[in-house]
Amino acid sequence: MHTRGGVLRTSGDGPVEAPEPRPTRLPLVVHVLALGTFLMLTTEFVVAGLLPEIAGDLGVGVARSGLLITVFAVGMIVGAPLMAMLTLRLPPRWTLTLALGVFAAGHVVVALGSSFALLLAARFVTALATGAFWAVANVAAARAAGPAASSRALGLVGAGGMLANVIGVPLGAFAGQLLGWRGPFWALAVLAAAAGWLIARTVGRDGAHHHAVSVRSELTALRSGRLWLVLAACATTTGGVLAAYSYIAPLLTGRAGIAAGLVPLVLVGFGVGALAGSLLGGRLGDTRPHATIIAAAAGSSALLLAICLLAGFAAPAVALIAVLGFFGLGANPVLISLAVRYAGQAPTLASAFSVSAFNFGTAVGSWIAGHALDSALGTTGPAVVGTALAALTLIPATALARTQRHRAAPPVL
Repeated sequence: MHTRGGVLRTSGDGPVEAPEPRPTRLPLVVHVLALGTFLMLTTEFVVAGLLPEIAGDLGVGVARSGLLITVFAVGMIVGAPLMAMLTLRLPPRWTLTLALGVFAAGHVVVALGSSFALLLAARFVTALATGAFWAVANVAAARAAGPAASSRALGLVGAGGMLANVIGVPLGAFAGQLLGWRGPFWALAVLAAAAGWLIARTVGRDGAHHHAVSVRSELTALRSGRLWLVLAACATTTGGVLAAYSYIAPLLTGRAGIAAGLVPLVLVGFGVGALAGSLLGGRLGDTRPHATIIAAAAGSSALLLAICLLAGFAAPAVALIAVLGFFGLGANPVLISLAVRYAGQAPTLASAFSVSAFNFGTAVGSWIAGHALDSALGTTGPAVVGTALAALTLIPATALARTQRHRAAPPVL
């Protein structure tokens, strides 16, 4: 007999629920959604490698041109829940296709624009579309894969974003140096249009059905205490890792003695680790989600502490940063999966808030780390901040595990 979460089998004590067998292959739509997240994360971080060229062309300072990154992060924090609510009654295929269309149009505006204010506005609107895409893509991927493989599907969607740090961002920066900084934005616009066409052809066909719910029903998800624990873990785990990662270049050049030209290769190592961690974390999260989160938080804290202590030695520092990518971002698909699960009949808003929580943690962690960099701690300051934030993840992660254990415990007769 089938139930909502599995199959009923009988034993000597009566019927018990057995989990559904995990599918060997994920639906095509999950891979297409991963392509979308690859484009989204590429555009978020590719600007970092093009700031001098943008600043010189527009006649602004490099520090001011950095606002193109800041405004995108703010747009993601605000845009994910806002756009998720505004597009709630639209079928997922429409929302995803529309988001990619706005994403492509925003990049065309950036590629053609000559006003810095116009570029800031275009980046903000693009971030709103990115937030809408990411929130709905998580739900669509989880539904297409089914409960038995939802974390694995989210791991693949998240891996598309991790792959951006390995391929998309370095390739975009290299292309910008060869063809001018506007070239990567033209390329992203074309790729987004192609991804929108693929989304329109695959989401409905692969069975990501639309379940119409009201705004009021979605807002009831915010009453879940477990959901807020998940969101807290989203903010602290990502905030801790990216607080250190955002200022890893001064640490590598100032303390470890690594040449500035080799820093991008170290960052690629971090990206490869993050990609592997996202894929493996997604697989483990389907069977042992809470253990995966706790292990990732503990591993990240230990690695960041080791970076603080061994930053003066080049080889250990490089190795630790690569492994940090594996542990530091490996739990993200599991956290998104739990947020969607604990939201019950209102998964879209929960997915959107998880995206906002990741970006909120990144913004706050990086801000604190910047102040630590100017303190007496110097170049190790951001890693110290990251260690503390990552360790805080153990609090909500342990609380979630204890809550789950109490719910699973048999009643006392």
